[in-house]
Amino acid sequence: MPVGLIIRKQPGVTRWVKWIWRPVALIPGAGPAEWRELRRDGDVVDYHAATMNLMVFSSDTDSYRVTLSARVPSLYVVMKDAESPVNDCPWTPKLITANAYEGQGYNESGEGLVELVPMPVPMIAWLRDFVETHHVEEEFIKRRRDKKRVDLVEDGKGDIRIRQTSDVFRAPRNSSGRLN
Repeated sequence: MPVGLIIRKQPGVTRWVKWIWRPVALIPGAGPAEWRELRRDGDVVDYHAATMNLMVFSSDTDSYRVTLSARVPSLYVVMKDAESPVNDCPWTPKLITANAYEGQGYNESGEGLVELVPMPVPMIAWLRDFVETHHVEEEFIKRRRDKKRVDLVEDGKGDIRIRQTSDVFRAPRNSSGRLN
C-alpha cells in the first residue's frame, strides 16, 4: 500500500536547536510527492515528504497483531541522515513498517530517527483484515530436556594428544588427598 509521510517543521525551544523535524501523520493510498508543502501556520510547516510502500507479509502476522493491540496502533517510521538535505531537513525517509519487532530493532540500533506515527482508521482496518486472513496460530512446543546425565562426576582426561600422568584440569592434590 502506498503511504504518504507528513513531516512537520516547527521552531526549536532552545538556542541549540533551531528547528524540530518529526513525522506526524500518514496518508493511506497517497500519490507520489517529494517535500510538497501542505500547510503553513506561522513558523510551523507540514510537508508531504515522501510516498513509500508499506509492505506486509503473511509470515509477520504475529508482529502485526502486536502493532494492532497497542493502545494507539501506529506504524514505525525510520529516517536516516540526509546526504543532501531538502528544505534544510536533516532526515530522509527510509522505511515505513507495521512490523513491531522490526521497528523495535531499528529503535535499539540507534541509527537515524525512529518514530511511531498513529495509523489512520482505514489503515487499521486494512491491516486487521490482512491479519485475520493470513494469520496461522502456531502451537507452542516445549523443548524436552536431553536424557544425558549431567550430575555424574568426571575428572576429565584433558587433551588426549598430550601424555600426562594425571588430569591437567584437576586441582593438584598431595599424597594425603588434600588440595595443595
